[in-house]
Amino acid sequence: MNAQEIRNIQAPIKEKYREQPDAALITLKAQGKIGEGITCKIDTGRALVEAGLHPATGGDGMFACSGDLLLEALVACAGVTLSAVATAIGVDLKDGTVQAEGDLDFRGTLGVSKEAPVGFKAIRLYFMLDCEATPEQMESLAKLTERYCVVYQTLVKGVEVITAFNTAK
Repeated sequence: MNAQEIRNIQAPIKEKYREQPDAALITLKAQGKIGEGITCKIDTGRALVEAGLHPATGGDGMFACSGDLLLEALVACAGVTLSAVATAIGVDLKDGTVQAEGDLDFRGTLGVSKEAPVGFKAIRLYFMLDCEATPEQMESLAKLTERYCVVYQTLVKGVEVITAFNTAK
């Protein structure tokens, strides 16, 4: 896909959202089924993922770790956003890799230490790109990828999460 093709695809969508802002409000959904042992099965629409305990919390490593899934969602979103931005601004990406790593202190998750936070203390996102972009284009790639990446912005800005626990009765 080239810059004109992505503009042609997105132009009517953008116009619709300008004219009808409510049409841009979409609720994405995910659902998991509590599994055997300590697992949860998530249907991604393309595959079934079964998440379980990380080995650092007693898991056997046979199931996906939810923390890894979060980092993978960040990598996927950042990679797609970067590709779209590169296409839109005319940067030819020959190849590229996006990598995320995050630091966890499992003492918090296991309740060993109240001082240890539950969740990631830091996340680092790396882009290794094979392209012939000018310094100005690289700056635009970085700025626009960060600005328009949904998962990145959600993590950076935080979001209200509302929980509800119900019984089957």
